[in-house]
Amino acid sequence: MRVVLAEDLFLLRDGLVRMLEAFDFEIAAAVESGPELSKALAELEPDVAVVDVRLPPSHTDEGLQCALAARRARPGLPVLVLSQHVEQLYARELLADGNGGVGYLLKDRVFDAAQFVDAVRRVAVGGTAMDPQVIQQLLSRRSTDQPLGALTPREREVLELMAQGRSNAAIASQLTVTERAIAKHTSNIFGKLGLPVSDDDNRRVLAVLAYLDQGR
Repeated sequence: MRVVLAEDLFLLRDGLVRMLEAFDFEIAAAVESGPELSKALAELEPDVAVVDVRLPPSHTDEGLQCALAARRARPGLPVLVLSQHVEQLYARELLADGNGGVGYLLKDRVFDAAQFVDAVRRVAVGGTAMDPQVIQQLLSRRSTDQPLGALTPREREVLELMAQGRSNAAIASQLTVTERAIAKHTSNIFGKLGLPVSDDDNRRVLAVLAYLDQGR
């Protein structure tokens, strides 16, 4: 699995390269700036991009902007974003098209290698890996008069876990209820949001995230 990695801090970039290589990823490129990232994504066509939001030369949202441009040029390009905080506008844009794997992790909430590597692999195969705090902030932007406001507290809880990429079985285990109960909540959620029910966990999560992007 070929990875293009973008991180401007040398020690962190080197550490990520070593960790990913230890788990049998191939590092196609490890770059430190926006222009280098754009070139690597265009020329190397990696299986997944792991991108810091803030890169030179602007040190604002350069990395995320490069990722968005790359996904427009290559629809479905899997992108895992790393950040110190939630860039809500661009996070919503990244999630909006519903094509390909997407992830958004907060750096100070990645606690071990297994967690991070699992997120990279999940995104690379078309899944999602969203930090719960990112989901909370995206959900909070929806007004209560939108269909999301019709969800019960339990349904919102299930929706947040779905958006993290959890299966029905995993959600049931975390909430200590039956998988049948989660299936019922899921059906209710899609009904209230006007979205078709699907057995494909990744597609349903992306559909929910795409829906949440509406009306921004």
